[in-house]
Amino acid sequence: MCNTFFLGGLLIAAVSSASVEDNGIKIINRMEWGGDPPINQTTPLSVVPPPYVIISHTAGELCSTQAKCSQGVRAIQTMHTAIFKWNDIAYNFLVGGDGNIYEGRGWEIEGAHTYNYNKKSIGISFIGTFNALAPSDQQLTAAKNLLEVGVNMGKLAEYYKLLGHRQLSETLSPGDELYKIIQTWPHWSEGP
Repeated sequence: MCNTFFLGGLLIAAVSSASVEDNGIKIINRMEWGGDPPINQTTPLSVVPPPYVIISHTAGELCSTQAKCSQGVRAIQTMHTAIFKWNDIAYNFLVGGDGNIYEGRGWEIEGAHTYNYNKKSIGISFIGTFNALAPSDQQLTAAKNLLEVGVNMGKLAEYYKLLGHRQLSETLSPGDELYKIIQTWPHWSEGP
């Protein structure tokens, strides 16, 4: 998983070179998907454990293998840092069509996914576009298992609220089909 420490005034996230398998999920860490380090110092979440989980989609291509998903996550990180000028990939985690979880900023670092909620939420983005197509069962199961692991590890508030990105921002994310599905999940909330 991810340990953080200060080095020369920068908060550094150290990750092991191996994936973490827990509760039936495989977390592909930043080193494994070929992620670059954050551009500047990262900011820890202000509210720990965070009381919100915000579900989005990447609005891009689906992926079904670790190689393709890793390539997609690298492209998203490049877009977020080079074009949007953000410090790092926006999301805390991404869920691939291969059923793996891809570590973005991880459990303890503030994201850049939802204005006014980044300091107190975990942003989980499904890789793909889910306006007319639903995510695979494998992708949905991986996301649900990640949430369970987060609560069990104390990384998510036990009574967190689950929200779709569109509830907090002017966007179609997480797509109509995924939005319908997450409304049936435990912790779903009509609003913050």
